[in-house]
Amino acid sequence: MTESVEQCDCGATAGPLGLCADYYHRILTEEQTDPQMYRWHAPVVCAYLLQHPAEAHDKHLDGQFRWLQFYLDKGMDAMIRVQRHQVARNSHRARSSYDQAPLAPYAPLPAGKSPGPFRATFSGLPFDDDSFVFDGHAAYGRRIDALVEATLESWESVRA
Repeated sequence: MTESVEQCDCGATAGPLGLCADYYHRILTEEQTDPQMYRWHAPVVCAYLLQHPAEAHDKHLDGQFRWLQFYLDKGMDAMIRVQRHQVARNSHRARSSYDQAPLAPYAPLPAGKSPGPFRATFSGLPFDDDSFVFDGHAAYGRRIDALVEATLESWESVRA
């Protein structure tokens, strides 16, 4: 009898915690108690949804794709500054709309379906001692950067 291997929509096989969705939800839960880990929230969400577009709203995927490019180009601190600016513009008192200018220089999402499998996936993230930051926040950040890079790389292959 052959043992079946669970496979995620993105093409990844299940890890010790399950499929990518299990990892994603566990990360979101852990972020709530760890402000340092929460710094990577936006790249985590964008990478997850671009790797699993069936769980996303199509109208937001282009912006998420551009956010990941911005993040790799400008870094975490710049991304957080722009996010704070966006939140301030979105207040009821400001009555401003979302500012697209920071993302305008970046390439749009290539047309086509999800390019999976990806060389780095959520179900491939190491998890030890009941945490994703078991070896420190910098190491966790490097793993999220690898996910972001793999996500952009695969989507760019659609354009080629």
